[in-house]
Parts: sequence; C-alpha cells; structure tokens
Amino acid sequence: MTTNPDMYERFKLLQTYRRIAIVGLSADPYRPSHFVAIYMQAAGYEIIPINPRYAGKEILGQRVFRSLTEAQAAGKEIEIVDVFRKAEETPALAEEAIRIGARVLWLQLGVENDETGRIAHEAGLTFVQNRCVKIEHARFFGGLNTIGLNTGIILAKKLK
Repeated sequence: MTTNPDMYERFKLLQTYRRIAIVGLSADPYRPSHFVAIYMQAAGYEIIPINPRYAGKEILGQRVFRSLTEAQAAGKEIEIVDVFRKAEETPALAEEAIRIGARVLWLQLGVENDETGRIAHEAGLTFVQNRCVKIEHARFFGGLNTIGLNTGIILAKKLK
C-alpha cells in the first residue's frame, strides 16, 4: 500500500510548486476538473491543460496539449501532474511524468493505484492519491467554504 505524504508535506508541495498540468481537464465548467483549474489559477498557479479531445484549443485562456510530452516540447515546465483519469490509466501517466521531469504525481479524489505509486516513488517523485489539490489548497490557505473562496470569516458555530 502506498501512503500519501502527511499534511505538512502536502502543504509544502503547494507552497513550493506553482506549475500544474491537469490531465483530463474538461472544457465543461460543471466538471470537477474545470472547477479545480479555475480555483488553482485564481490562487496564482500556472495551469497547463492536458486533454487530447481539446488539443490545440484553449481552456481558461491556456493552450490545451495532447500529452505531458507535447506540453514539455512546447516549453512548458511542469512541476505537479494532477490526474483526472481512471486509475488503470495512471501507470502510463506516471512513466510520462517521470520522463518530463515532474516533481509530483497527484491523483484526484477517487483515483487510487498503488502500482502507480510504486513507479513514481522508485523514480523519486512525490506521490499523492485520492486527494483533491483544490481542497488541500483551500484547507491550508484559508479558502475552504461552500463556493471555494476565502471569505475571511472564521466561525466556530453553525450559521442559522
């Protein structure tokens, strides 16, 4: 079983790395990948969309690439690979993340694959699975509320 980095390590990852390739980013604003990209972009991260369906088009003002390799060839430096794909597709993505020199392979909520974790760990990548990068960011940096924005209000009781 592959273990996730603890909360302090995840906090440090989000402080250190600012370039996130989102594999499986959808152009549909109602999809979780799209909302994660909007939130992380608003938080100051560079978003690099990866989705063969939209390759050559734009999502959130950013050119979409067919693959991590294509994005790297276009001069994009990728630090975190955030994956919105089926678990069985992730070992190949781990191999590609290694080839392009990514630092972190992050599988979104509901996506778990210990073989992918083994591949990533053996190559020296930090591996996170079954966690949402947006939720983690909001937890650490004060943006966790109903709509995902920082209201600046801290309450210890329920609102009526």
